Amino acid sequence: MPSSIPSSAPTSASDAGHHGHGRQGLPGLVIGAIGVVFGDIGTSPLYTLKEAFSPHFGLVGNHDTVLGILSLVFWALMIVVTLKYVSIIMRADNEGEGGIMALMTLAQRTLAKGSRSAYIVGILGIFGASLFFGDSVITPAITVLGAVEGLEVAAPGLHRFIVPIAVVILIAVFLAQRFGTEKVGRVFGPITMVWFIALALIGIHNIIEAPEVLKALNPMWGARFFVEHGSHSVLILGVVVLAVTGGEALYADMGHFGARPIRFGWYTVVLPCLTLNYLGQGAFVLGHPDAVVNPFFEAVPSWALYPMIVLATMAAVIASQAVITGAYSVARQAMQLGYIPRMQIKHTSHATIGQIYVPYINWVLMLSVLTVVLMFRSSTALASAYGISVSATMLIDTLLLALVANALWPRWRLWVLPLCIVFFIVDVGFVIANGAKFFDGAWFPVLLGLVVFTLLRTWRRGRELLHEEVRKEGIQLDTFLPGLMLAPPARVPGTAVFMTADTGVVPHALLHNLKHNKVLHERNVFLTVETLKVPYAPREKRLKIEAIGGEDFYRVLVRFGFMEMPDVPLALMRSCDAGGIYFDPMDTTYFASRETVVASRHRGMPIWRDKLFAFMHRNAAPATGFFRIPGNRLVELGAQVEI
Repeated sequence: MPSSIPSSAPTSASDAGHHGHGRQGLPGLVIGAIGVVFGDIGTSPLYTLKEAFSPHFGLVGNHDTVLGILSLVFWALMIVVTLKYVSIIMRADNEGEGGIMALMTLAQRTLAKGSRSAYIVGILGIFGASLFFGDSVITPAITVLGAVEGLEVAAPGLHRFIVPIAVVILIAVFLAQRFGTEKVGRVFGPITMVWFIALALIGIHNIIEAPEVLKALNPMWGARFFVEHGSHSVLILGVVVLAVTGGEALYADMGHFGARPIRFGWYTVVLPCLTLNYLGQGAFVLGHPDAVVNPFFEAVPSWALYPMIVLATMAAVIASQAVITGAYSVARQAMQLGYIPRMQIKHTSHATIGQIYVPYINWVLMLSVLTVVLMFRSSTALASAYGISVSATMLIDTLLLALVANALWPRWRLWVLPLCIVFFIVDVGFVIANGAKFFDGAWFPVLLGLVVFTLLRTWRRGRELLHEEVRKEGIQLDTFLPGLMLAPPARVPGTAVFMTADTGVVPHALLHNLKHNKVLHERNVFLTVETLKVPYAPREKRLKIEAIGGEDFYRVLVRFGFMEMPDVPLALMRSCDAGGIYFDPMDTTYFASRETVVASRHRGMPIWRDKLFAFMHRNAAPATGFFRIPGNRLVELGAQVEI
């Protein structure tokens, strides 16, 4: 694969400091990436081959079938993960950040602002993010169940304890989130490295017994499987996709480690170890056809079975941890881009900005994951539900990649776009295969994704309607201030900062302050916070200060990237360093209006969505807390708005 495909938004040296890539050498970053990025895809061998031979598909573990399935799994890893994500999509970075929302904003830049195409791209990106939350629910459940089910191989009588043990492990994982992952994260990489080495050693041990299995690397065995099984073979793609779940995480976590360490870890460790283990499972099945019940643990030597169960459980917990923290990151991005209500965010590390904890997301995920475990009760049952959200997200990634390649890679689109057609065919096959399992459990992540999508779109549209109503009732600032100063109210010492979403309209908080308190501060600042569609706001664009109307009135615009935690007081304190005005934190009072939303008919949304938005707005964390404005320097004034 040529290495000269341009990055869509090359990361500058200054940006590297945001991500923290420069603090560690390549080996440290590779080990860290192996511990976090590859946790999901690294636990796929626990259940992939096992599900391929489940009674649902009616396949038997004979020579040709085993080689055919192994060939499909290997080439899925090569085409979907190696070629599509590692070699191509990871070059479509949004100033070093990856993931479907970063790719969405990148693709929207190639289209006219406000156009129908940009709207459709936004819908696709948000739907993909919604499906990610469905994946965040199923991944912890299926990985932990798949690991604990190894006890059945060691002691069949322990079957009834599988679900309770899995529930206890998952509760412990979610309860531990509030402590952060900084300390635990130091051991994630080494444990996962041991896991991959164990996968490779078990694979080699079994391949030596049946080297015939190496023929599966020939793609003709996969093609032969399709010919022999006809249309029924399409359904097996619903199992093959289990081998590539977690591939999107390689792209999504690029901002934490950088593209090079992830590529290096994939090529040198993860891909070889996964390939060896899948081939080893297949080799064991060739000699022991009855082992298809659970080929992963059956292929483990008896003396290593219990240690492997413990290691698998630890790997499953790490995979779950990666998905959970990924959900926090996606939630923060969605908050910053205005798609979900503001929530409390806690930082769990003084050194790394990306390590955050979102309590509300954590508890919703925990309840959802436990519900899934108690509903499906086995990894086999969950496998029917797993895959549809992953395959649909991969399909959306392909469509967005085609847009980016066509607009931003003129030199390479002649061969990237044909590859996108190949990726599209593969992804559609995965979606169809998983869609066939709709009534067997695939309905659950689809329903969950639609619910999340509805919430995201309702919040976004509701905010637009709310701002429209506020703007319609507003008074233009440029005409209001001269009139106000013709007969000015009493002036009081200090600085008043009025929060406003519209730079041209008089904030409601100022009008209420004048009406009820009948005073005006000696210095008045109209502050607007803007979230850019880049991960981190450049220093030169962080702050804009403009004097308006004389008499110490200022319009201030503070910008943050969608990966940043906005801290308004800190940004204002630094304004003096940028040649702006000085803000004394003990002499500054923040004024904000808090609207009460009332749903009404014949407006912009159906009444049920109006009521849903009103409920979400009522329970959202106030903007002032989200922007880290101290409560003892804040005055909130209410207003009622119909939408």
